[in-house]
Amino acid sequence: MAGAVELNDGRASLVLAPERGAAIARYDALVIGSAPVPLLRAGDGTGTSGCQVLVPWSNRISGGGFEFEGRFHAVAPNVPGEAFPIHGDGFQKPWRLARHTDTAAELVLDDGAIGPYRYVASVAYALQDGVLEAHLTIENRAGMRLPYGLGFHPWFPRGDTTLLEARAKRVWLEDERHLPVGVVPVSEHPAWDFDRPIPLPLDWVNNAFDGWNRRASIVQLQDEIKVTLTASPELGVYILYSPSPDAGFFCFEPVSHPVDAHHGEGLTVLDDGQTISATMRLDWAVVETD
Repeated sequence: MAGAVELNDGRASLVLAPERGAAIARYDALVIGSAPVPLLRAGDGTGTSGCQVLVPWSNRISGGGFEFEGRFHAVAPNVPGEAFPIHGDGFQKPWRLARHTDTAAELVLDDGAIGPYRYVASVAYALQDGVLEAHLTIENRAGMRLPYGLGFHPWFPRGDTTLLEARAKRVWLEDERHLPVGVVPVSEHPAWDFDRPIPLPLDWVNNAFDGWNRRASIVQLQDEIKVTLTASPELGVYILYSPSPDAGFFCFEPVSHPVDAHHGEGLTVLDDGQTISATMRLDWAVVETD
């Protein structure tokens, strides 16, 4: 992959794709006596692989844009086949490699620009004893106050024995346009209640969950690997996207706000020059199976 940046600390390896939105293309566990084990779905960091950074918001904006402080800001769709603008423009642009060592790298987007947004963003990746830490920052450069959001979009392998634990209190329901239509206790949907490690739902799920403790675990029994995801306090929502058992993947996205928050709640208002940051950590361990 042209322009790829590789990190390795002896327990894990990481491949970054600066030209493809500063995405992670691969994150592999280096298990003694074994071939590298993909902890994220391996690929080039686009489509259905790796992990994207979401700036200056997560998920969809309906209504052709949003009104803020008495002014309407138009935002056009940015992905073919999507009716609404989705995930901002950070994942669609090349980022500059600002720093690189064997175990750490920082990538910078100098010209974020979509709808009314003008911003600078940076993401710092680091490996330490196999643990991946990703720290994402956005600075408002729009010359006016605007509501911002951010998050991460990891794609995980899904096999017949994949288990997820991610405790949450509420889940947002979606309509056929993938927009929220109300929020209910998770207990009303037992198949989505990940209070303990359980298999992913057999049916389509593409929902935002809140009231979580910002910690999740993914057990890949077929690989005898457990991945633990930890999110910083800013990432108070997770979105679970799992289209079907045979898709080969699912997404667990720690983000700062629910879907279509520009018409709801959860965004962070930044004055010109102000910043917001958030961190995601991924750790792994070998688990023994009977």
